[in-house]
Amino acid sequence: MDYKELQNIVHTVTEEVSKALVGVRNEVRLLFGCLLVGGHVLVEGFPGLAKTSLARAFARTLGLSFSRVQFTPDLLPSDITGSLIFNPRVGDFEVRLGPIFANIVLADEINRAPPKVQSALLEAMQEGQVTIAGKPHELPKPNMIIATQNPIELEGTYPLPEAQLDRFTIRILMNYPSYDDEVLIVKDTKLGRVDLVNKVVDSQDILDAMKLVDKVRMDESIARYIVSIVRATRSHPKVRLGASPRAAQMLGKLARAWALLDGRDYVIPDDVKQLAPYVLNHRIIVTNDDPLRVINEILEKTPTPMMAKALGMGYSNE
Repeated sequence: MDYKELQNIVHTVTEEVSKALVGVRNEVRLLFGCLLVGGHVLVEGFPGLAKTSLARAFARTLGLSFSRVQFTPDLLPSDITGSLIFNPRVGDFEVRLGPIFANIVLADEINRAPPKVQSALLEAMQEGQVTIAGKPHELPKPNMIIATQNPIELEGTYPLPEAQLDRFTIRILMNYPSYDDEVLIVKDTKLGRVDLVNKVVDSQDILDAMKLVDKVRMDESIARYIVSIVRATRSHPKVRLGASPRAAQMLGKLARAWALLDGRDYVIPDDVKQLAPYVLNHRIIVTNDDPLRVINEILEKTPTPMMAKALGMGYSNE
């Protein structure tokens, strides 16, 4: 597979998802980029904005296994990871794998489960494995968790801890559709029917595409640009908690994947600028302000590599 073939695959997947959903082309592209880097996605939005349908439709276009877990207050960690079950036919215990053992796992309304259950995902998200009865079990590759949550319904929910939020590569904030898109949703009775979406990609194509990410070139000036943006979140006067080095690493990986989706084998500053709000918006804690506004302010004030070179500035090692 080459870069142009991958670009065609992304286009095909996007068109297929658009059979059921409108106005989500950028979201599909973000999901695909995260899949290529082995990342996880938090999708946040009000009820009725097709968060679950987006995850289901995206998964149906790929030749990958899919499972859905509806998070509830009475959920147990073993309901996700699996457990030992006694098999009377053999007279011994055997491992019954949980729904986490799928290529794409939809964790629906993740903040409705207690912290003990949410923490069961940490090992899976970070290590690509889960421990059952003291023994590690490797998850299938690729493995991506798409979690959804409602930002306004707080009763009976448990806020995600910062450590878990940091494991999500990006957070997608779903907004209301445009006027014309909403008219189309009302007119077209087929919209919203995820069963109309078909598989258009082979699982081997996804695995081959993932190998291309490491071949994408990133100039040192781009790497310094990423680090400068992330470090600026730690010194901004309205930020109480800045982004971690993991955020910089994830932004670099995702920028490589984004370049691939554009049919390039090299990263440009625009890749970083487009992705930074998605990578950083859930990783910083601000005081009396909107995280996205602060991030955009940082992006405006941080000179791009070409601008820095023109101004003779360079990037600080501090």
